[in-house]
Amino acid sequence: MKGFVLVRILVADDNPVVRHYLRGLLEQQTTWRVCDEARTGGEALERVRNNRPDVILLDFQMPDLNGLDVARRIGQLFPEIPILMVTIHLSKQLADEAKKAGIRGVCLKSDVGSIVEAVDTLLHERTYFPQTAATNH
Repeated sequence: MKGFVLVRILVADDNPVVRHYLRGLLEQQTTWRVCDEARTGGEALERVRNNRPDVILLDFQMPDLNGLDVARRIGQLFPEIPILMVTIHLSKQLADEAKKAGIRGVCLKSDVGSIVEAVDTLLHERTYFPQTAATNH
């Protein structure tokens, strides 16, 4: 198939079950492939340097560095790579902090539909901060 370009996605989450779930969800899209996975923030930074993805799914809570710290560092090195932060608990405060850190979108891990929609939105060079992030839950 000519003109067929795969979108390469890095998934960073400390939980292997969540990484597997996200990989399965993302790879249902015919042109999306998870090119790498990371278990910690430090690992995510290393993976981005070695295997530059087109988009990054980043967990907020990881053992060493949280998603905001990782996003700030990636943003300094590779500002062109969009980052989607996935989290269990989403608040307006967290969404605001994510924006300040250079993250281009946030969504709940439990909201399967919004993850695919959010990645697609970021790939079209837009941001994804749904209404749920605008209210405190």
